[in-house]
Amino acid sequence: MHAAESISNLVLQRKEFLRFVQRRVASPAFAEDILQSAYARAVEQSSSLRLQESAQAWFYRILRNAVIDYYRHRSAEDRALELWARDLSEIAPDQQTEEIVCECIEQILPTLKPSYSEILREVDLADQSLEVFSRKSGITNGNAAVRIHRARQALKKQLLLICSLCARHGCVNCTCTKTQSSN
Repeated sequence: MHAAESISNLVLQRKEFLRFVQRRVASPAFAEDILQSAYARAVEQSSSLRLQESAQAWFYRILRNAVIDYYRHRSAEDRALELWARDLSEIAPDQQTEEIVCECIEQILPTLKPSYSEILREVDLADQSLEVFSRKSGITNGNAAVRIHRARQALKKQLLLICSLCARHGCVNCTCTKTQSSN
């Protein structure tokens, strides 16, 4: 059987190959991507398929290598993200940045749901990690992530109502609290 014909027969075994990859990675989407890249690699490397060799065994080697490459790539990304996060955590905001933060936030926080106000104060204003907050509050990390997202959306909505133009421009040199105080 010719190499091109052997490779085209591999497509007929797609479901079996996909199951093989799905058992080795967590995401069905990643499994699909890995399988597709393995098919592309098989076409590129078709000249390495020897006539006496089983095309199926040859393709399983390509699939195993593709899964290994996936985990190597993911590991490299994780290391890069950890390094980036460490670099960011070492950067402390300067005094000027602290002063630029809109003073309206302190006035708006008490008007939000208590759970929203609490997470915003502890995570965004006190720089506590979301993981520490979730552990302390007895909720899952996923629940905390959803809560902080909703709390930020609620804060944004209130800031736009109260500060209007100022909030749209990043609360730089905020004057709305001074205006509210004098009213």
